[in-house]
Amino acid sequence: MTVIKIRMGSVPQGKSTPLFLDLFCHSLIILCTSLSVVLSSVAVCDGHWLLAGHHMFGLWYFCSLEKQQSSESGYHGFKASFNCTRHLKEAGVEDLGMGLAVCRLVTTLAVVSAVFGLELLVMSQASEGRNSSRCWTLGAWLVLLAGVMAVGGIATFVLWLGTFATLFGFTLTFWCQFTATFLFFLNGMAARQIRHIAPVWSFSGNPDKL
Repeated sequence: MTVIKIRMGSVPQGKSTPLFLDLFCHSLIILCTSLSVVLSSVAVCDGHWLLAGHHMFGLWYFCSLEKQQSSESGYHGFKASFNCTRHLKEAGVEDLGMGLAVCRLVTTLAVVSAVFGLELLVMSQASEGRNSSRCWTLGAWLVLLAGVMAVGGIATFVLWLGTFATLFGFTLTFWCQFTATFLFFLNGMAARQIRHIAPVWSFSGNPDKL
């Protein structure tokens, strides 16, 4: 007589989420978020995002390229230097003040939000249970919020300086901010989705055989 086993009801408890895979994914998200925070911080602190002709447009300063006659070491020629100022009215570009102020505010808040989000992601790894889940979820939302604000800052800068902007005029620090914005979104979405993927990892596998 053959006994046939019929399994009904919920899926039985099986092996839990692989520890190595779980730690690897969480560590990778935290590492990439840290990299994006560093890139965005450098871009915002430097602030020189656009070079157009003899002018450098930045978040904090407006610079003009000036050529000065130099006769050092018997060499007669011209020496180039940037004359930077915060007073846009003196530079004749006072109409850019409002847009640059908004861009400064939004991008700075984006960095602050990303820093707090990163801190919560790290704190979640030092706690357990519901507190860990809450810290991770809130950190993921703050990183996503940083991405939204960073996009707003970049869009404001490009639209406000549209008459001066060229593809090859954007500086390396601008592309650092662009890369950081992409990483904010990527890491924020990955941090939110990893909580939904975890139950799939813990699925026990094949049903009992005959």
